[in-house]
Amino acid sequence: MAIFPTAEWVQSFMEKLNTDEEYARVAQNWEGDFFFIVEPGESLKQQTVLYFDLWHGKCRQGTVVTDPSAQKPAFILKAPYENFKQVLTGDLHPMQALMTRKLHVQGNLAMLMRNVPTVLHFVRCAREVTDGFI
Repeated sequence: MAIFPTAEWVQSFMEKLNTDEEYARVAQNWEGDFFFIVEPGESLKQQTVLYFDLWHGKCRQGTVVTDPSAQKPAFILKAPYENFKQVLTGDLHPMQALMTRKLHVQGNLAMLMRNVPTVLHFVRCAREVTDGFI
């Protein structure tokens, strides 16, 4: 368990994705990396960028990014800290966040919509490793 959005959280989340059998099953065809761009808000004072490389039900890499211009991920999920927090606490459904633009997506939205179970299990894993917020 870890505090979102810290390096420890990224590591815990990556380990969870790599050991969760249900996530591995539903994400077996997923190919694509992405950024979480967490905009400042509440107690988060500066933008935080998290990177995840997801490949066939595994997370090949997860890190806090210091230079986002050095990578071009397939997806960018960007939102204020409060919106990420609401998704991670279960107060905001991830698909509702996408549809209402509380979570902005750059990338192939059609691919996300075709892979809703993968998205939902991804968020479930994130919730299960989050035990607090900055």
